Amino acid sequence: MCGIVGILGSEPVAERLLDGLKRLEYRGYDSAGICTIHDDQFDRRRAPGKLKNLAQRLSENPLPGLAGIAHTRWATHGAPTEDNAHPHIVGEVVIVHNGIIENFKPLRDALIAEGREFYSQTDTEVVAHLIAREIESGAEPRAALAAVLPKLHGAFALGVMVRTHPDLLLGARLGAPLTVGYGEGENYLGSDALALAPLTQRIAYLEEGDWVAITRESVEVYDRENNLVERPIVNSGASGQLIDKGNHRHFMQKEIYEQPVVVAQTLRSYLRPLESRVALPDMDFDLSSVERVVIVACGTASYVGMIGKYWVEQLARVPVEVDVASEFRYRDPVLLPNTLGIVISQSGETADTLAALRHMRSAGVVTAGIINVPTSSMAREVDLLLPTHAGPEIGVASTKAFTCQLAVMAALATNLARAKGRLEGEADVVRQLQQVPEAMSQALSHDAEIEAMAPKIAVARDVLYLGRGPEYPLALEGALKLKEISYIHAEGYASGEMKHGPIALIDDQVPLIVIAPSGPLFDKTVSNMQEAQARGAQVVLISDAEGIAQAGENAIATIEMPTVHSLIAPLVYAVPVQLLAYHVAVAKGTDVDQPRNLAKSVTVE
Repeated sequence: MCGIVGILGSEPVAERLLDGLKRLEYRGYDSAGICTIHDDQFDRRRAPGKLKNLAQRLSENPLPGLAGIAHTRWATHGAPTEDNAHPHIVGEVVIVHNGIIENFKPLRDALIAEGREFYSQTDTEVVAHLIAREIESGAEPRAALAAVLPKLHGAFALGVMVRTHPDLLLGARLGAPLTVGYGEGENYLGSDALALAPLTQRIAYLEEGDWVAITRESVEVYDRENNLVERPIVNSGASGQLIDKGNHRHFMQKEIYEQPVVVAQTLRSYLRPLESRVALPDMDFDLSSVERVVIVACGTASYVGMIGKYWVEQLARVPVEVDVASEFRYRDPVLLPNTLGIVISQSGETADTLAALRHMRSAGVVTAGIINVPTSSMAREVDLLLPTHAGPEIGVASTKAFTCQLAVMAALATNLARAKGRLEGEADVVRQLQQVPEAMSQALSHDAEIEAMAPKIAVARDVLYLGRGPEYPLALEGALKLKEISYIHAEGYASGEMKHGPIALIDDQVPLIVIAPSGPLFDKTVSNMQEAQARGAQVVLISDAEGIAQAGENAIATIEMPTVHSLIAPLVYAVPVQLLAYHVAVAKGTDVDQPRNLAKSVTVE
């Protein structure tokens, strides 16, 4: 959520700043802006809506200047208007900000009482005023920033420039990522390595509480006590090429189709077929000592945790607790000895999950992270990094990251079961996991029929999803996907819970998506489905050939999946759930890749 790019350049920077913002569009945003310093003056362009609006303003009124900062904003305080768009200018100071200043209200009230005027509704403008006030009192820019940072409560990544110091770019981070880029006669600031990839591969990640003073010739990093420190310069490995959709209409569609490949890549790093083993990276702790598992995540990733709970408890017989990260710390959880804490995040920067990770670590809990970005804050802080290999996921609604996380969770559950001496038939587990990419490819072959039936769902105001066992979290995920990108109200339920209240919602205008692979739980799921059909529900049954033959007669549509082992069914059945949401959204004409109000990397609580 939100993106920052800053350049101290040797040539005009406006177009390069815009290019950096384009690389951050996947995060989600609702306004954007650029400010440069030229002839000792600020020059700024801002626009609500998509980057094309900002690009149009730059085309009509170009921005000169060899130094500047740029921002894409996801609204927190104040509507997505031009006045609220970043960068904000106050006196000699221009600022961009990711995150939330939680104590902005008392700070703002005090500044207003001093007679200072505000022109936006944002919390960010408060920070600009505070820095400007320090400078007006005679402080030089570094000292001004250092004086203001301790006054800010919340999460932030800041980019700051001062009109009278055009060769200086300041940055600071607390709870939100920020990266420094090193060039030749140029240096850069960015909210992630991807934003800086066309400019440089040499980057340093600021650590929690750091602030930085950048010139064209030097980078000085200070910790929260204002001590000069060194942060390692690494090769980012991020591609300098803009990722394109190829032959697909949307990034989400492309990423759904990439799943057989990226899941295979992920499994390849964990499976040892010749040894009939599932392996994990080297670790500094003994899995056999684990007596309890706590899984913490947000949104789609939390459903990976819920499916993982079934796998870990069934395979390893170790009790598992799954929490949404936004609630975890605030219920004061009991963290017992010999607990393994697992965090799951695509970006590795999700604010709630990162805070939960730090809470567990402060309690002495050993932690593991299932994370797609190996250079992220979470990846650097967990005791055991379990990388997914999904590659960059541009669509805001997660697809390939979800299934790669599931693949890693299956590998972790298998290793924990072996360590506890409770794993039977590891060779069979390996064989089943090896079958996942081919089974996913077979699921993708039903894309056209899913597209054909999508208009039946697109006219609905409400949709319900049912599943039992590991397919219950998949029902939750299906409902979330439909909500995210089609804006249709949808809910997922455990099949057996339908008669305990939700059945009151059923009539002939409510589609019911039933996720029911054949197996021990199939008959019970079908019974629940038939209860709903008796009350007029329009059922779409997702099952294998056996299941459809047994229960598909009265459905308005069926989607046939390959027959697979129950262990891998959630990975395979994720595909039709994703495709259904995608095609319904296309039928409704919504913005599939950047749905309204959503952000890819949620770096605020």
